[in-house]
Amino acid sequence: MQSDRTVRVFTDFYRERGHHLITGSTLLPPPGDPVLFTTSGMHPLTPYLEGRPHPRGRRLVNVQRCLRTTDLYEVGDSTHLTVFEMLGSWSLGDYGHSQSLRWGYELLRDGFGIPHDRLHATVFGGDEQVGPDLDALRTWEESGVPVELTGEDNWWSNGPVGPCGPDSEIFVWTGDTPPRGTPTTDPRWVEIWNHVVMRYRRLDDGSLQPLERPAVDTGMGLERLVTVLQGRDSVHDTDLFEPWKRLLPWSLDEPSLRLVSDHLRSAVVVIGDGVRPSNTGRGYVLRRLVRRLLTTLRREDPSRALSDLPVELLRHTLDHFRQTGGTDHLREVLLEEERGFDRLLERGRRLLSGPRYRGPLSEEDYDYLHDTHGLPRDLVIGLRQQG
Repeated sequence: MQSDRTVRVFTDFYRERGHHLITGSTLLPPPGDPVLFTTSGMHPLTPYLEGRPHPRGRRLVNVQRCLRTTDLYEVGDSTHLTVFEMLGSWSLGDYGHSQSLRWGYELLRDGFGIPHDRLHATVFGGDEQVGPDLDALRTWEESGVPVELTGEDNWWSNGPVGPCGPDSEIFVWTGDTPPRGTPTTDPRWVEIWNHVVMRYRRLDDGSLQPLERPAVDTGMGLERLVTVLQGRDSVHDTDLFEPWKRLLPWSLDEPSLRLVSDHLRSAVVVIGDGVRPSNTGRGYVLRRLVRRLLTTLRREDPSRALSDLPVELLRHTLDHFRQTGGTDHLREVLLEEERGFDRLLERGRRLLSGPRYRGPLSEEDYDYLHDTHGLPRDLVIGLRQQG
């Protein structure tokens, strides 16, 4: 199932069940939010999960693009991406956890065609404050899906205080053998969907206060779901990245290809949402992405340049993420940042050729080069390897 159809199946399923499709278009949080970028599907909905009425009603569905810098150095493996999309559904004081799980099971089995015997669930088994989530446990037992009780792995919270509650995670078997073990004993069980019921608010003293209007929040990563549905071992082998593998003009090893594709794709989305490179805040995240991809791109061939990037890849990314800007502006921002990177490289070569940096570098050296001269560790290491 191709990614575009996967999104349609998900949103149509919930719209047929009375959910209003809301926009999840921007990476930028609302004014006043201290977070640089939207990090999850529920992030923009936090006030409504805490009780504020939503203008579109009590049943919502969306596709939210997100960015997480915490996984930046994991990019290049089979699962981690900088920019990704979350499929989400919400009940704001309407139906409960059991209904959410029944619909989730129905969609995975009938909508996405995942065989019943390749599904497994985990459920909160209780702790010293809250008993086991018996509603979720009974729901899975009635459906015939195997279920495993866990502890804190199935308790969701938004921080040390605030809304929280038990969750139920749904896993799909990805092994070549018949399913075996459980999600906590065999890594071939891959989590694809989490259903959280926010029943409590944790107070400053650690106690739990029941919410007047419990809410259900579900989140499923589109890229991980597509990887499973298409039977791939890596998100980079799905149709989401097929144009990048086909059209990138440089011959790269697999880890480098993945990093360059991810960071270029992410940079396009960030620029498309109105961010410009800078030395602080969101602009610095964008600058790090461009400098990391350029460092990787030129490691073996310094002549590689972003001017070689096909415009089709820029357009493909804008279209997929439902962004309306033109490619000319995107291209100019990337090329201007590349010119700044070239100036930084020349300054770095001159600095590192001095006697102070001829031997092994200490942590203090790396900190000084970064804080004073704007030379990230990756770039310093690359320049020293080039001699």
